[in-house]
Amino acid sequence: MNNILALILSLAIGFTVTALSGFFIIPWLHKLKFGQVILDIGPSWHKKKQGTPTMGGLMFIPGTIIAIAVTVLTDKFLGGHIITGNSLVPAEIRAKLWSGLLMALSFALIGFADDYIKVVKKRNLGLTEMQKTVAQIFVCIAFLSSLYLGMGGIPHMFVPFFGTVNMGIFYWIFGVCVMYGAVNAVNFTDGIDGLCSSVTVTVAVSLGIIAAMRNLFGVSLFSAALAGALAGFLVWNHNPAKVIMGDTGSMFLGGMVIALAYALGCPVILLPVGLIYVIEGLSDVIQIGYYKATKGKRFFKMAPIHHHFELSGWNEKKIVAVFTFVNILGCVAGIAMMYFGGYKF
Repeated sequence: MNNILALILSLAIGFTVTALSGFFIIPWLHKLKFGQVILDIGPSWHKKKQGTPTMGGLMFIPGTIIAIAVTVLTDKFLGGHIITGNSLVPAEIRAKLWSGLLMALSFALIGFADDYIKVVKKRNLGLTEMQKTVAQIFVCIAFLSSLYLGMGGIPHMFVPFFGTVNMGIFYWIFGVCVMYGAVNAVNFTDGIDGLCSSVTVTVAVSLGIIAAMRNLFGVSLFSAALAGALAGFLVWNHNPAKVIMGDTGSMFLGGMVIALAYALGCPVILLPVGLIYVIEGLSDVIQIGYYKATKGKRFFKMAPIHHHFELSGWNEKKIVAVFTFVNILGCVAGIAMMYFGGYKF
């Protein structure tokens, strides 16, 4: 199959499956009373969202997987090889993509457990921080181990303007920090209607462009499936949201963007293309650190930072538009870094 047609097919299937699934999954979530629990610590006007169905990740996770599966099988039936491409050893690219998808699903399972405890067991905070951290680090180490074996025991990564760097023991330390930080930063971004979905569409598109520039169309296919599924989810998740992705969805998204970055061999690319993730995560760290250092004072009106802007008078639609635009700028910077920074296209 023509590579461009395959990407369009993946995008279209992801969008269609996810958008149509809303007609069935949202009523089902309503019937099960899987409604969002709004904590008292949030903005007071968020109380009107109480009861909005959560676990919306159950819409775009299957949408993403079905889009990938249908496109890969169609391409294979027509004699193509879009997953293996022509720039990497087939076994290596397959290992990165499929183990990355498994890692994202594992994060989604942790998020599902967290959501389930919140909405079914009526424990507002879900899993404890220790439970969630241990589970996430276990997934991080398992994924990094799979990649390590595929590298023949020589862990390396590409760093723009520095080239391919042998990470040595820092491969594990850096990897766990990046993965743990990224998946939780994506989770922080899911705080208002459509924000995490919109931002992640830009991340997926930019990573797909970088992959296509290097003829890694297998990575681009996964990116297209994710972008299409999220666009379909936005049909239901834009303000005012009829469904919320929950930790099930946000942790899956965190896992997917990590998987795509590692498939490109350059996890540091998440810093520019996931600029809003970085800002959201740092705002929470700054808030906690400042609060402890000053014994009760707050640096922001509320963290993560999108709540600060809410309390400053911005409506949700404005925040989503501005944050998405800022992330697009980060994506453009990331693509330029890869192009001019020595990445082999």
